[in-house]
Amino acid sequence: LLSPESGVSVSAHNAVVRLAKSPGSSGLWDKFSFGRDPSALQERLFVSEENVDGFLGTASCPRPRSPSALERQPLIEVLAATEDSIQIRVQ
Repeated sequence: LLSPESGVSVSAHNAVVRLAKSPGSSGLWDKFSFGRDPSALQERLFVSEENVDGFLGTASCPRPRSPSALERQPLIEVLAATEDSIQIRVQ
Protein backbone atom coordinates (compact mmCIF):
# COMPACT_ATOMS: atom_id res chain seq x y z
CA LEU A 1 0.00 0.00 0.00
CA LEU A 2 1.08 3.53 -0.69
CA SER A 3 0.56 5.52 2.52
CA PRO A 4 0.21 9.14 1.32
CA GLU A 5 -2.51 8.27 -1.23
CA SER A 6 -4.42 5.95 1.14
CA GLY A 7 -6.85 7.49 3.56
CA VAL A 8 -9.98 7.22 5.69
CA SER A 9 -13.05 9.46 5.83
CA VAL A 10 -15.50 8.86 8.69
CA SER A 11 -18.92 10.40 9.34
CA ALA A 12 -21.65 9.62 11.87
CA HIS A 13 -23.14 6.83 9.72
CA ASN A 14 -20.48 5.97 7.16
CA ALA A 15 -16.80 5.39 6.52
CA VAL A 16 -14.79 5.38 3.32
CA VAL A 17 -11.36 3.74 3.13
CA ARG A 18 -9.18 4.68 0.16
CA LEU A 19 -6.33 2.27 -0.61
CA ALA A 20 -3.58 2.87 -3.16
CA LYS A 21 -1.08 0.35 -4.42
CA SER A 22 2.65 0.89 -4.34
CA PRO A 23 4.22 1.73 -7.71
CA GLY A 24 5.72 -1.79 -7.94
CA SER A 25 2.33 -3.50 -7.58
CA SER A 26 0.12 -4.30 -10.54
CA GLY A 27 -3.16 -6.00 -11.32
CA LEU A 28 -6.58 -5.77 -9.68
CA TRP A 29 -7.22 -6.79 -6.08
CA ASP A 30 -9.29 -9.96 -5.68
CA LYS A 31 -10.51 -9.56 -2.10
CA PHE A 32 -10.31 -7.57 1.13
CA SER A 33 -11.04 -8.21 4.80
CA PHE A 34 -12.78 -5.92 7.27
CA GLY A 35 -14.11 -6.05 10.81
CA ARG A 36 -14.19 -4.46 14.23
CA ASP A 37 -10.99 -6.21 15.32
CA PRO A 38 -8.42 -8.60 13.77
CA SER A 39 -9.96 -11.70 15.37
CA ALA A 40 -13.34 -11.13 13.67
CA LEU A 41 -12.49 -10.16 10.09
CA GLN A 42 -14.91 -10.85 7.25
CA GLU A 43 -13.66 -11.42 3.73
CA ARG A 44 -15.27 -9.85 0.66
CA LEU A 45 -14.44 -10.32 -3.00
CA PHE A 46 -14.15 -7.51 -5.51
CA VAL A 47 -16.11 -7.83 -8.74
CA SER A 48 -13.84 -9.52 -11.26
CA GLU A 49 -14.42 -12.08 -13.98
CA GLU A 50 -12.81 -14.82 -11.89
CA ASN A 51 -14.79 -13.97 -8.75
CA VAL A 52 -18.08 -13.78 -10.67
CA ASP A 53 -17.36 -17.14 -12.32
CA GLY A 54 -16.60 -18.64 -8.90
CA PHE A 55 -19.78 -17.18 -7.43
CA LEU A 56 -21.94 -18.42 -10.29
CA GLY A 57 -20.40 -21.87 -9.89
CA THR A 58 -21.60 -22.04 -6.28
CA ALA A 59 -24.89 -20.13 -6.75
CA SER A 60 -26.78 -23.30 -7.61
CA CYS A 61 -26.23 -24.48 -4.00
CA PRO A 62 -27.06 -21.41 -1.90
CA ARG A 63 -26.71 -21.56 1.87
CA PRO A 64 -29.90 -20.85 3.79
CA ARG A 65 -29.90 -17.46 5.53
CA SER A 66 -32.42 -15.97 7.88
CA PRO A 67 -33.82 -12.48 7.20
CA SER A 68 -32.12 -11.18 10.36
CA ALA A 69 -28.73 -12.48 9.15
CA LEU A 70 -29.21 -10.67 5.84
CA GLU A 71 -30.07 -7.43 7.66
CA ARG A 72 -26.77 -7.61 9.60
CA GLN A 73 -24.72 -7.90 6.41
CA PRO A 74 -22.89 -4.66 5.57
CA LEU A 75 -23.62 -2.87 2.32
CA ILE A 76 -20.41 -2.68 0.30
CA GLU A 77 -20.26 -0.39 -2.70
CA VAL A 78 -17.34 0.01 -5.08
CA LEU A 79 -17.00 3.74 -5.75
CA ALA A 80 -14.08 3.55 -8.21
CA ALA A 81 -11.69 0.84 -9.38
CA THR A 82 -8.61 1.24 -11.53
CA GLU A 83 -5.38 -0.64 -12.06
CA ASP A 84 -3.77 1.61 -9.42
CA SER A 85 -6.43 1.96 -6.72
CA ILE A 86 -9.94 1.11 -5.58
CA GLN A 87 -12.41 3.09 -3.47
CA ILE A 88 -15.15 1.28 -1.56
CA ARG A 89 -17.85 2.34 0.88
CA VAL A 90 -19.06 -0.01 3.64
CA GLN A 91 -22.31 0.79 5.45
